[in-house]
Amino acid sequence: MKAEIIAVGTEILLGDILNTNAQYLSKELAQLGIEVYFQTVVGDNPKRLHDTIFQAFSRADLIITTGGLGPTEDDLTKETAAEYFGEELVLDERALGHIEKFFARIGRTMTKNNIKQAMVPKEHGIVLYNDNGTAPGIIMEKDSKMIAMLPGPPKETIPMFENQVKPYLLQKQECTFVSEILRVASIGESAMETMVKDLIDAQTNPTIAPYAKNGESILRITAKAKTTEEAQALILPVKAALKERLGNAVYAEGETDMQSVVAELLLKQKKTIAIAESCTGGMITSRLVEYPGISNVLLEGCITYSNEAKMHRLGVKAETLEKYTAVSEQTAAEMAEGVAKTSGADVGIATTGIAGPDGGTEEHPVGVVYIGIYIHGKTTVSKYQYTGKRNKIRERATMNAMNLLREALQNEA
Repeated sequence: MKAEIIAVGTEILLGDILNTNAQYLSKELAQLGIEVYFQTVVGDNPKRLHDTIFQAFSRADLIITTGGLGPTEDDLTKETAAEYFGEELVLDERALGHIEKFFARIGRTMTKNNIKQAMVPKEHGIVLYNDNGTAPGIIMEKDSKMIAMLPGPPKETIPMFENQVKPYLLQKQECTFVSEILRVASIGESAMETMVKDLIDAQTNPTIAPYAKNGESILRITAKAKTTEEAQALILPVKAALKERLGNAVYAEGETDMQSVVAELLLKQKKTIAIAESCTGGMITSRLVEYPGISNVLLEGCITYSNEAKMHRLGVKAETLEKYTAVSEQTAAEMAEGVAKTSGADVGIATTGIAGPDGGTEEHPVGVVYIGIYIHGKTTVSKYQYTGKRNKIRERATMNAMNLLREALQNEA
């Protein structure tokens, strides 16, 4: 089955709203083994919407639309699809009841134009009742062509797809597709792909796909089989081979992130932590704070940007700053040790560097970052040289800092 995703709405076309629905739907369809060849955005224009849907059906078996199911005159997704399928739209009393109850629940009066949302196909249509908004979704299917029309807001799109469209599509598939993810840190996408290229080239089922995302690399392993259990059995040896090849660089599996892994290690080991940040400006602390329960181990985070702050808050020696400068291995070491000892934490972590675009020298160019980690009397410092814009450098330093912390905690276990 080949699919096309169409987002309907001038606000998306103009960039006022980010089209997160397309990303979500593409990932979900891929896991169902449905190939998405095109993603399209079209404004609220009758002719362009007509041309877009009719053209999409010339090259796809399945179209999934988001948006254009509202009560106004320019909401025409349903009407255009009905034209393609030769369908008459009639009033669905149950859908109308859902809309009336929704307005009553939020304390607003329903206007007459909302009745338009309750019009559904008379013959070849399945109504997807909406528990999170007014517009029902609709599936139309005829002559090996199918369209699933979903409302635009993600809070309505996602549950409707997950609970109603996805089960319907699963019934159409002869096989199931299962994907598992390995998350890789400290190795770039290109280097990672080189390390496992022979494994990627040798695979047909499962397949291995590398990705880069937010300072980490990802390997998605996807298997096709009659049952989930059979697919998982196909994935198991491939996953084991990849983990053996990449070693400790594989920091986690599945839908998680580095801060969660680090937070769980700190909580499991009951180690308290304090953080001193210069160039990362609070990013490490902010990431850890995202994890619920981190308050049990996170004592404090300091943004010690100036030399004075490094000396007064962390106890960095004036002679260290004068002799080696603020961006140095020695300063990073004293920062990590200082924040741990002054706060009483078991672990101290510190960053100092030049994020740019100015401030670089021949000795310390833009992008150089030192990361210090102190655990129970032992301090280590790692040096990195990044490229890219200011925020990219800070984000990569943050990811590397947390990965170094992960490795240090694992060595303590």
